[in-house]
Amino acid sequence: MKNKINVIITGTTGMVGEGVLHECLMNPNIESIMVINRKSCGISNPKLKEIIHPDFFDLASIKDQLSGYDACFFCLGISSVGVNTEDYYKTTYTLTMHVAETVLNPRMTFCYISGEGTDSTEKGKIGWARVKGKTENDLMKLPFKQVFAFRPGFIKPTPGLLKTHNFYKYITWLFPLGRILYPAGFCTMQELALSMINAIIFSYPKKVITGKDIITLAKE
Repeated sequence: MKNKINVIITGTTGMVGEGVLHECLMNPNIESIMVINRKSCGISNPKLKEIIHPDFFDLASIKDQLSGYDACFFCLGISSVGVNTEDYYKTTYTLTMHVAETVLNPRMTFCYISGEGTDSTEKGKIGWARVKGKTENDLMKLPFKQVFAFRPGFIKPTPGLLKTHNFYKYITWLFPLGRILYPAGFCTMQELALSMINAIIFSYPKKVITGKDIITLAKE
């Protein structure tokens, strides 16, 4: 690329955020990376700057440090399992929108990690899917250069990374079979991360990036 990319990443203390950060650090098209965490991601690299900030619902004190970036990879999120409706909505919708509105600039592309099964109509029976759908829809109304919503299903972790959920060691064996029977529902962490990076570099005609799109974009 003629111009290098400067990116913000949230959620790098989790599996997906760590995987995206890992690929960004290795990618020659990424010039600099700013990560925002409540606790340190524990990684040191010349490309990387880190802001430790305890309250993602109040970013006023760090807003000036988040200006001028080309992309935001929003990988922060929680499972709906065991979480009440109000808390899930606050973390999934309210927090995401607040971060997006804080980093917003007209030349930025915002990449949001959503999930397979998200309900774009916001009217279905499954609560988490409605909330994710509303988040996607309202992000796309903001005046970013582009907004992409990524909807991975099963994600095979990148070997050697530290934030992989423990249960993956019991279910990773399913990946080769799942990839054969239902390839759209199974991607690797590397494919997901590369698809996000390549969406910035090459753009993509779809704004909702499903499993098949993730695999296609990763090969660009």
